[in-house]
Amino acid sequence: MTEFFAAADGARLAYKDEGAGLPVLCLPGLTRTMGDFDYMIPHMPPVRLIRMDYRGRGASEWTGADTYTVPQEAQDALRLLDHLKIDKAAVLGTSRGGLIAMFLAATAKDRLLGAALNDIGPVIERPGLERIFDYIGHNPRAKSHEALAEALPRNMPGFANVPATRWLEEARLHYKPTERGLGITYDPALRDAFLAAFKGDLPEAWPLFDALADLPVALIRGANSDLLSEATATEMRRRRPDMIFADVPDRAHIPFLDETESVDALHRWIRSMA
Repeated sequence: MTEFFAAADGARLAYKDEGAGLPVLCLPGLTRTMGDFDYMIPHMPPVRLIRMDYRGRGASEWTGADTYTVPQEAQDALRLLDHLKIDKAAVLGTSRGGLIAMFLAATAKDRLLGAALNDIGPVIERPGLERIFDYIGHNPRAKSHEALAEALPRNMPGFANVPATRWLEEARLHYKPTERGLGITYDPALRDAFLAAFKGDLPEAWPLFDALADLPVALIRGANSDLLSEATATEMRRRRPDMIFADVPDRAHIPFLDETESVDALHRWIRSMA
């Protein structure tokens, strides 16, 4: 069941809190919602799974481009933990969510039990960003979920052996039907915030990754990712030889998290915090 809590500025933000055991806070991708983790859930061991929609996404309130930043979203995540009276949580971050997890390690490490990063690291590759520039804030041309599902394999290079049923699930999960066709599930102003943050030179964030020291860490990478390079993943592993790692074949940005390799990495990560 979707519930709501108030951010520090009063924004009404949506979340789900399900299960019992180790608290795992799941932070979705840039334009995504808590549905990002739907495929993963049936494969998870017993944990307390907490998901949220960032401000401006899904069922959460739109608050304007100036508020759609990693620091603000990190603050909102901590506010949710406070609302649930959770002192420490493991954080599973997909793409944008992984950036938030690393930011939390640098600014509120005492609140973390561990971090799992889904296809994200301290160096973001320009080709992957430019692909996001092309679509963020725009409704798809496809007018139905079925038409979009047919187009997605062509628009998502690097993915292979994905059944047609999964592309239809993706279309339904991330786009809503409207009178004019399919619509995005987030504030279009997110485009302005994203372009402002990433249009110029891209700073590397190795200090944020290094802040994860002494915490159990896992990295899941799409083997064909254009956002997280093999070289960056290799350097992350060099810095953290104990890091659980999965390179998921036939996946680009981002793995769905129900692949055998992803599930195995997540189970090992969760066991490391038991």
